[in-house]
Amino acid sequence: MTMLHVDGIDLAADRRGPAEAPTVLLIAGGGQSMDWWTPEFCDALSAGSLQVIRYDHRDTGRSSQSPPGRRPDYTGDDLVTDALRVLNAFDVERAHLVGMSMGGGIAQTLAVRHPDRVASATLVESSPAGGDHGSLPGPTAAVAATWTEPAPDIDWADVNSVIDYRVDVERPYACPDRFDEARVRRIASLEVRRTANVESSMSNHFVAAPSGGVDPAMIAAPTLVVHSVDDPMYPVEHGRALAAMIPGSRFLELAGVGHEIPPPQSWDVVLPAIRQLVSATP
Repeated sequence: MTMLHVDGIDLAADRRGPAEAPTVLLIAGGGQSMDWWTPEFCDALSAGSLQVIRYDHRDTGRSSQSPPGRRPDYTGDDLVTDALRVLNAFDVERAHLVGMSMGGGIAQTLAVRHPDRVASATLVESSPAGGDHGSLPGPTAAVAATWTEPAPDIDWADVNSVIDYRVDVERPYACPDRFDEARVRRIASLEVRRTANVESSMSNHFVAAPSGGVDPAMIAAPTLVVHSVDDPMYPVEHGRALAAMIPGSRFLELAGVGHEIPPPQSWDVVLPAIRQLVSATP
């Protein structure tokens, strides 16, 4: 792991694979550290022929933190620019972006605003970041309830309690009846122990001033949209609409996957699709 000190902030990043190979930048969702892109996922994607970079968003992992409970000292646009800061720090001119949920929105924004830096885009369990996409269905009742129910009283100094909470946060976003608690707990345990302030990571992305929207129809980079019919946050219509808006994009429909970074049971489908997109892009 590398600590990048850029523009007065700290961004923790991890780079795997040959430095001279095509670069894939993994962009996690809201409130997620790089830990959700597991080393096993990164190594399987790299397969010794791609450079794979993952990083901690601000307020996650070891990256710069803002106090919890109030609007942080950065905006959604800053989170977009952070991806460029990571690429610049590693002297990467163009990268293949793989973004999940909020990370997919960041990838869309980069592809529209900085097309010269984006070789391709893979958008996972994401939704159009703007444009004319028509009416799209909302989340399940279980997911919607997480936004309206009172926050639990957490002792943030009690590591085990915080890990339990972090696991419970992921539960409503899983594919129904397919929550892999053991796997989620392993990742959550690592994330909690790495994160300087978990309370900030669980709230600040969602109260930051949002990034301005972009029209996915303006994306010129080759694009793969990956979406599950079982996503409880963004029903599959979001992915289908996104793919329909982006000229020439490919849509890969999954089943048995929730609103999550692709889990191991999907790797035999998802990883070859990403690698094919990368290899087909000049």
